[in-house]
Order: sequence, then structure tokens, then C-alpha cells
Amino acid sequence: MKQAISKITLTFVLILSLNAYSQDNTENDKSNIQTYTPSKLLDKGQWDVKFFNNLYTETKGTFNGVKADKLRENYFTSTLDIFTGISDNNRLNIGLLLEYRSNTNSGQSATSVFNFNSDANSRNGLSSFAPALKWQPIESVGNFSIQSAFHIPIISEESDSNGVYLDQTAYTFQNRFFYDYTFDSGDWQLFTELNTEYNFGDDASFANKTFVLAPGVFMSYFPSDKSTVLGFVQHFQRFGDFTQDFTSLGVGGKYQLNSTLNLEVLYSKFVRGNNTGLGQSFNIGLRALF
Repeated sequence: MKQAISKITLTFVLILSLNAYSQDNTENDKSNIQTYTPSKLLDKGQWDVKFFNNLYTETKGTFNGVKADKLRENYFTSTLDIFTGISDNNRLNIGLLLEYRSNTNSGQSATSVFNFNSDANSRNGLSSFAPALKWQPIESVGNFSIQSAFHIPIISEESDSNGVYLDQTAYTFQNRFFYDYTFDSGDWQLFTELNTEYNFGDDASFANKTFVLAPGVFMSYFPSDKSTVLGFVQHFQRFGDFTQDFTSLGVGGKYQLNSTLNLEVLYSKFVRGNNTGLGQSFNIGLRALF
């Protein structure tokens, strides 16, 4: 499985790099860092492919009002999001979301997830997929859009016989609301997101019959048309049969490698929460627009 994933990832990067090289030799460089925010929809026939990787690691947690140290747990999530424009008025995109996870516990190092083992303290696998669509509800407001997705779990058990958690087995109906505003100077951009989820369909899942509200605010500064630095705050609130909340602060940056590829790096720290771990996350993503 690990070798197959490595080959797929390498092939993906090589194809995109060759496509980008070809375009760079026939077109003038044009930045899309500012133009193609998550709020922006694709033109008909255009493609957006994002390969994003998140490593979350924790040695503290807060449960039932008590904050305490714990053995390190690590959660690696790799997502592949593919969208394309299909409408003549450029107000509808369709897509597919794939999610692969590798988790370890019992005090293993944060990098142990990259061994992709399946043993007493490790678990990995493709955990879910989601058909999705992205649409612009108000024609005159091009910087406001909604992404709707239905996440279907592939796994049958959230935790194995050794207690190693992989992913939830409840279905998720998700709607993400995006809005961005570029200030007159062009050097600053405000991006906001509200993620909503309804989880259902499996009484054995901790997430079953729960609702999620997760707002986020991102402020970006553009030192050049091909790069940006940003700071953000995000909050997550779960309601229903299981309650949970946390708040994280983070920083990051994006850089346009060429006319097709963008590189994104983010770091965040969980600064407070209830019934959750209090860790930190390291993120790196590669996005291709063509």
C-alpha cells in the first residue's frame, strides 16, 4: 500500500510539473495566488487539483474539564481534492474528495506516521471519499461561494481491537461557506470561512447525530504577486450526542512556483478546548490550476 501511494504521488507531481513547464514556455507568468482563493470558482473546462497533507501531534488533552499530559498521539491526514468547471456562466464546479490517514499512539514519535504501519500502535488506510459541488449562489457577488460535499466512510470500525483510532464511521453532509475581500491597496486580503457538518448513519460512531460549526478568519499580506504570508484563527464547535470544542491560532505562507503550481505551508497551535487534545499541526500542500 505504501509503495503504491508513493508511486501515485510521484506520478501526480511529475505530470503536473511537466504540464507547468510546457505552459511556462508558451505563456507569460501570471500569479493566481490572489485570484484563485477558495471563494473563486473555475471557468468551464478548468481544473483545480490540491494535494494537502496535515500532521497533528498531541501530548496534552482536556477532558471533563481536566487538562492533563498524555502519551503522544499522532494523526496524519492526506487529502486529494479535484474540481472542474462545468457551467457556461462559471457558477458551478463539481469535484471529488479523497482522504487517506495514518495514525499512531502510545508515545511514538510524530514522524512515526510516515512508516504507514498497521500494528498494535499504528493504523493507516483510505478512510473516506466525497462527491462534491461548489457553486456561486449570488451572481453579482463573485467572491462568495458554497462548497457542498457528502463524505462516505470506507472503513467499518473507528478503532481497532488495540484501540488505535483511524477515522469516524458516520456519514457527513458538509457545507463550507467562503468569502474573501481584497483591500484597495491590493497588498492585503481577508478570507473567511464557515464550515458546517451534520454527522449521521452509524450509532457506533462517536460523531453520530452531531452538528459542527467551524468558523475561520485568515488575513493575508502579499509582499509580491507570487507570494503571501498569513495569520489565522479557527474555532471548532461540536453539538449533539457528543460535545467538543477547540480554538487554534496559526501562521503560514503560499508561493507560486510557476504558472500552474502553488506551494502552501501552514502551522497551527491548539490554544484551548474541551474534550479534545491540545496539540499542534504542520501542513504542506501542493495545488495545480490548469
